[in-house]
Amino acid sequence: MTEYRPWRGVLVATALPLHDDLSVDHDAYAEHCAWLIANGCDGVVPNGSLGEYQVLTPEERARVVETAVAAVGGERVMPGVAAYGSAEARRWAEQAGEAGCGAVMLLPPNAYRADERSVVPHYAEVARSGLPVVAYNNPIDTKVDLVPELLARLHGEGHVRAVKEFSGDVRRAYRIGELAPDLDLLIGADDVLLELALAGAKGWVAGYPNALPASCVELYRAAVAGDLNTATPLYRALHPLLRWDSQVEFVQAIKLSMDLAGRRGGPCRPPRVPLSPAQEAAVRAATEKALAAGLA
Repeated sequence: MTEYRPWRGVLVATALPLHDDLSVDHDAYAEHCAWLIANGCDGVVPNGSLGEYQVLTPEERARVVETAVAAVGGERVMPGVAAYGSAEARRWAEQAGEAGCGAVMLLPPNAYRADERSVVPHYAEVARSGLPVVAYNNPIDTKVDLVPELLARLHGEGHVRAVKEFSGDVRRAYRIGELAPDLDLLIGADDVLLELALAGAKGWVAGYPNALPASCVELYRAAVAGDLNTATPLYRALHPLLRWDSQVEFVQAIKLSMDLAGRRGGPCRPPRVPLSPAQEAAVRAATEKALAAGLA
């Protein structure tokens, strides 16, 4: 019997619609999750960085997960459960399990530059929730690097089942495959999608499908199938947008592209501020070019 792995395929790290007063628009969020699935995406990842989880109250954060589950079914929902404390992260994983989710995504400790002695028990604690854990390696923002050797240990000890790789170093895909061949590699940054897909990635925790799901899904499916005739021109056409996923202002950029594509992007909560005029012009030009090319 083939094991079901809900973290495979295109899972969208969902942007979170807000009202003008910056309260969460749960109705719009539910509609957005359902729209993504209808446009070919395999699942959603609420409460990631793109979902502004750091500035949500505990009540809001829990309801966002429940809203996603009600909209698309728990098997399609993999919430981010990052927290400063291991016990708090485990509680978020338990909440996800109670809501019906099939897996969770977890950053390493991110309140300080944690070493391996801290990272391993952090993942072990959250794994005790009983849900499969997908590690999220983002050394750029967390200053903690889940190098292939550490990932192999975490997987070997049963703490993680997959990794969202956001380091940008595509060479790691091959080292991870050598050290932990059963650890699923997930594309973590939109602008290395083709490279990691060709290296054997099993999924994509994605940003830009929030605005352009159909073309992004087509790109992913072609890339993992090795269909370079389809994937390469799509990748070139989308890359001016995909590279924003690796910028500090990725939330604002993706939300602006959503607005331009006729979706509900809208504002962000402070301390995020609007794009600068130059940034806005760049995102707007790239988005309008993609829309004119029929990539919506």
